[in-house]
Amino acid sequence: MKEAVVAPGPTVKIIDSPIPEPNDDQVRIKIVVSGTNPKDWKLPTHYMPDLVINQGDDIAGIVDKVGANVTEFKVGDRVAAFHEMIKPHGSYAEYGIAWSHTTFPIPETISFEEAATIPLAAMTSAVALYVRLGFPSPVPVAEAPHESLPQPLDSTPLIVYGAGSAVGAFAIQLAVRSGIHPLICVAGKSAGFVEKLLDPSKGDVLIDYRAGDEVVVEGLQKALAGREALYALDAVSEKGSYANIAKVLSKTGGAKLTLVLKDAFDIAVKEYPEFDVSWTMVGAVHIDQKEFGRALYREFSRGLSEGWFEPHPHEVVPGGLEGLQVALDNLKNGKASAIKYVVRIAETKGVGVGTRFV
Repeated sequence: MKEAVVAPGPTVKIIDSPIPEPNDDQVRIKIVVSGTNPKDWKLPTHYMPDLVINQGDDIAGIVDKVGANVTEFKVGDRVAAFHEMIKPHGSYAEYGIAWSHTTFPIPETISFEEAATIPLAAMTSAVALYVRLGFPSPVPVAEAPHESLPQPLDSTPLIVYGAGSAVGAFAIQLAVRSGIHPLICVAGKSAGFVEKLLDPSKGDVLIDYRAGDEVVVEGLQKALAGREALYALDAVSEKGSYANIAKVLSKTGGAKLTLVLKDAFDIAVKEYPEFDVSWTMVGAVHIDQKEFGRALYREFSRGLSEGWFEPHPHEVVPGGLEGLQVALDNLKNGKASAIKYVVRIAETKGVGVGTRFV
């Protein structure tokens, strides 16, 4: 089969690889569409230069084989899945492997392209809101207990910095579903997209970060209108974003700030000991949050069917795996605004032509 690996740069190389075999608790998926994420170029370029692997984690396709213990899925099912990061057999290939608990059905009304925008980013948002910040999960899970909140959800300000990113936008959707308001959101070029997700009648506000840090902080303070800021998700975690948030978080105790980048977390947890600073690492659903991951992925599937949960806007990069170089370069250069880049595997030159071997 054809598979793409990513080296520092990023540099994408397409190779021939054996078709992988699932273990007893996994499924093999014939991948129709793969999503992309910033980590796909950041990890090999900045953190793991010696690990040249298939970095893709967003799978959308058709179940091709199931492990002995898998009863929820069968061959032929349309599914999306979150591949376990930094492991073999990711989504940049004709076939990929996913654990059954991080695999979920795609409703017939949702395309493979749309489904490929969901797995990693949406689960990052869920872990941030319901595990790290402690909001009540829409599906009760023992792994994600929540504390009693100091005020009702509909009068609990939640700051979402980077609201136009996939993580930020999915967080807004989940917060709305959970009845959390007001949502105080910070975005830039994606402002028009974000505004459509908000409800001004419930106090939701959008602040444009392009006006500068001082204006952002003033906007956050104005939106809070004297209320305590106790909860914040920083879906950017770069370029001073968490510093702006820290200026408005409550200093009376109990304020929680969660970040999506480990480097930013390492700095912030030392700079702001007065806050409960955490790192939202989506890989937790393959470690200590497995049942949470299982429950929330099935909730995503239900939300897609019922219409209250929507995929992120996407752009198909032509050429299949050969288009990955463009997609990752665009991500590196900050060209993605309120979109996820996806690739159709069948568009890859040579796919299905003498490349299947086990």
